[in-house]
Amino acid sequence: MVSARNSGNGRGKGRWFLRLSILLVCLFALIVVYVSNQLLTQRFANDIADRSEVRLSLYVTNLTSELQRNSVVPQLLGRSPELASALMSRDFTNSSAHLVSFVAEIGSASLMLLDRDGMTVAATNADEIGVDHADAPYFVNALESDLTVYATARDQSGQYRYVFSRKILLQGQLLGVIAVEVNSALLQAGWVGGSEAVLVLDSEGQIIMSTERGWRGLTETAALNLNHTITVTERLQRVARTLAGLDADAYLQGEAMLRHEARVPHQGWKMVSYTAYDTIRSRVNGILALEVMVFAIILAVMFWLMSRKTASRLVFFQRESAELRALNRRLQREVAEREKVEQTLQVAEQTIAQSSKLAALGEMSAAVSHELNQPLAAMKTYLAGARLLLERERPEEAMSSFQRIDDLIERMGAITRQLKSYARKGDDAFEPMDIRAAVSTGLAMMEPQLKIRDVNIIRSLPNEPVMVLGDRLRLEQVIVNLLRNALDATKGASNPTVEILLVSGNTISLQIRDNGEGIEDLNALFEPFYTTKQPGDGTGLGLAISSGIVTELGGRLTARNAADGGAIFEVQLPRLKHDAAAAE
Repeated sequence: MVSARNSGNGRGKGRWFLRLSILLVCLFALIVVYVSNQLLTQRFANDIADRSEVRLSLYVTNLTSELQRNSVVPQLLGRSPELASALMSRDFTNSSAHLVSFVAEIGSASLMLLDRDGMTVAATNADEIGVDHADAPYFVNALESDLTVYATARDQSGQYRYVFSRKILLQGQLLGVIAVEVNSALLQAGWVGGSEAVLVLDSEGQIIMSTERGWRGLTETAALNLNHTITVTERLQRVARTLAGLDADAYLQGEAMLRHEARVPHQGWKMVSYTAYDTIRSRVNGILALEVMVFAIILAVMFWLMSRKTASRLVFFQRESAELRALNRRLQREVAEREKVEQTLQVAEQTIAQSSKLAALGEMSAAVSHELNQPLAAMKTYLAGARLLLERERPEEAMSSFQRIDDLIERMGAITRQLKSYARKGDDAFEPMDIRAAVSTGLAMMEPQLKIRDVNIIRSLPNEPVMVLGDRLRLEQVIVNLLRNALDATKGASNPTVEILLVSGNTISLQIRDNGEGIEDLNALFEPFYTTKQPGDGTGLGLAISSGIVTELGGRLTARNAADGGAIFEVQLPRLKHDAAAAE
């Protein structure tokens, strides 16, 4: 009975699980289609934008090249002796033929020869002969300049003319003006087909060239709204595009357009192109259709599995009942075994906890012993000196030794308090400090050892304060540890020397160098309890503790062997900003 109930629950859970899976697949399909629509639309829009920018750059290059090529023609023809002779003699019988011989090679729209009064006396276009151009800007501007000038003129039919002109002089006497009209129709014909619309704006914002003939002479905004009224449907479509994050740069005849602009290096012109978004939607819809088809196949497979499981579920439940009975017996055995294991585990955990406490106590004892060893050694030296001074009836100097012993006792108390705070993370005790003072204090702490041995101490410290943000007591501990290691390393040197170098820059660098035998194992140098000293001479914790202190101060402690022998320990700390103000 229980087995049947479990079987019924299993069947119900299986059906609900499959139904939930179908629902999740449908939800996942909607998310994938939505995200794909956004990403693909953006990607194809970027592709069209890139192609439009490349095409626009090509158009600008062609236009600039054509303008530059036509700009040199007036200068060449202005030096023609045939044209100058014709203007002098007023005999223009062969002048037009002479101009026609140039126009094919130059590729200009037309060439005109004007006399000093602005009358056309020769031209490649016969209809221009006899036309008065005295008020034309290309004639007036040419008379006022000694160089080739450019002018955009609009004729009576509304067509724009793009003319380079230059006056013709002979021995300083004005004879006339030669004018070259740029063949803009050839340029604009190459723009058709690449983009929906291409236009050129002059410095005043008027359209002077365009693939749409009705736009010339208008502003860009007026051209886009020409002969078109926005309908309610178009407004709704624009709102939908905005909500979907597909804002268009402009709309042309109701279609969303992508706008690109490029500067033309001539008279402050700008070239603008408008490319339609219509191809983006078709490409995106094609890929989305494939995604929908894939998810439809997945759903069909899931429905087939649902029907197949119904047929095989009866056989499965019978076999499952037998397996469950065997599983119950096996679980009972495992429960009994796990209870025994848990009891054993509790005993092991208690043993491990006790061992961890003993290990932590041992490490703390070693650390305290190491940190207090140096002040105790100094106190022993000062006590011996004070005893000698008292025996020699020099109590004032003995009191000085007792004062130093009192300072060392204060320092030992500070060290024990500091060791208690090693596990605490934070910079509450940090304050601006001068590293030079810490170096001086460290040397004073090492004074008893220095008096016993003949060691050459070389100090190279800046004259200005070297400020950092840190704990002076901890930094002094680091310096004392490094100095003591340097003294121990120079025991076998013939001329023991310890060099202290402090460099101030973006990062403060304190180097302590000795001329000992160097470091054998740099990789294990900063590991706890690693030491090369004889038993009883060191615990192997000095460098490990020093490295931890420097890290807490925001820096790092490194070591390396010098090229000419010995070892170099370097403490790098971040420099305190506005250190001069802090020093004050």
